[in-house]
Amino acid sequence: MKSIGAPYNEGMARGFESKSVEAQQEEAARERKNAAPAKPPADRIIEQRRHSLELTRTRARQDLSRASAPAHKRMLEQAIAALEKQLQDLA
Repeated sequence: MKSIGAPYNEGMARGFESKSVEAQQEEAARERKNAAPAKPPADRIIEQRRHSLELTRTRARQDLSRASAPAHKRMLEQAIAALEKQLQDLA
């Protein structure tokens, strides 16, 4: 069976693909050298917890701005206060 059309690499210089791969590997190595040092696992856990609490607080504030029932508003205000206390305890 004969292939119709030009091979995929017909106009490309020989070795071009390997040079591209080599350049990508060098760039990745440079990025690893310039990257910030890894944080200890305990610090990462605290940072993830803080981020999660901040996202939850943001969501609760958005819900509060749309809430109409007084009981629902009180519940959201209490939840926001609790989240803010947890954030303070993390600091």
